[in-house]
Amino acid sequence: KPIRSAAAIRGLEQALSQTQAAAPEEAPAQVEPPPEAIERHFGVLVGEHEGMRRLYDQIDKIADTDMTVLLRGDSGTGKELFAMAIHNASQRARRPFVAVNCAALPEQLLESELFGHLKGSFTGAVRNKEGLFQAAEGGTLFLDEIGSISINMQLTLLRVLQERKIRPVGGNTMLPVDVRVIAATNEDLEKRIQDGVFRQDLYYRLSVMPIIIPPLRERRSDIGLLANWFLSQISGQEGGQFTLAPAALQALESYSWPGNVRELENTIKRAVALGGADGHVVQLDDLPENIRSAAAAPPVEPMGANANANAAAMPSIAGQPMTLKAYLRQCERHYIRQVMDECDGDKKAAAKMSGVSLGTFYRKLEDHQL
Repeated sequence: KPIRSAAAIRGLEQALSQTQAAAPEEAPAQVEPPPEAIERHFGVLVGEHEGMRRLYDQIDKIADTDMTVLLRGDSGTGKELFAMAIHNASQRARRPFVAVNCAALPEQLLESELFGHLKGSFTGAVRNKEGLFQAAEGGTLFLDEIGSISINMQLTLLRVLQERKIRPVGGNTMLPVDVRVIAATNEDLEKRIQDGVFRQDLYYRLSVMPIIIPPLRERRSDIGLLANWFLSQISGQEGGQFTLAPAALQALESYSWPGNVRELENTIKRAVALGGADGHVVQLDDLPENIRSAAAAPPVEPMGANANANAAAMPSIAGQPMTLKAYLRQCERHYIRQVMDECDGDKKAAAKMSGVSLGTFYRKLEDHQL
């Protein structure tokens, strides 16, 4: 649906300008989005699926509040883009948006990065340093992979969120900060709470407004839209207009995308760069073999009541003779895809249904590139 609220329109304008300024090499050169794209994009987000529309509504409602937001979703679903969209649709849009991957830094360095430090507070601290909370003053701080931080750092962060004050490493003075915090994780925080490695009080403080981002396999109707959006960016850089052949689009829509939108983007770039996109059309043969094979695999049908239909839908050797080993491998891949769909992508539940350990199930997913 078209975005009509002032917050959403402001978010669209800010997000597009920020994306082009921050990464000019990724942005289409002198290419204006077509009118219909304005209706499909909430800032830098792309999608028309019902699940995405619900997310747009949530963002629109919370943008101008100062509520802490917890974004939850698989790796590659674009959590930072959602955080940026919230920021750009808010009253803080003209103030900084600062992002940090908490998993990429050891505890002491993360503390210094977030809160700053004073000269001499530890070995290598040769001068005072401003932290990211101060750098994001008046704006938004995005804490990615929040589930990875230590218990001690969790307690420190909890106090900052409660008191809205920070204390630089090596300092004694508390400094007030005006920052909206958006956190993100691809982990099961409830499970980490049960395991005693994540604080329940911090979880409740962060998840004032939880937003769950669906994996790409749950919004397959957006795959073509996303693929063409990435191609439009490449068109702006390379000149001409890149498009998808119908067979290529069918393969993309049949694949399970464990790497989500990030994997799709890289696949499109690879297809154009290595395949050459003869005539500016991405063909089926330009795609990786594992994606091409997804198009040839039998459709995944629900299990249970349709067991007889499922048996009939197993791989056929008609017209394509194969060894028993190759046939059984196709059967196993087909079975795993069915189980994953039956369990709505829950790998733990799928492993249990399959009667194998979670580790074994992960290895089979990797082996079959699912």
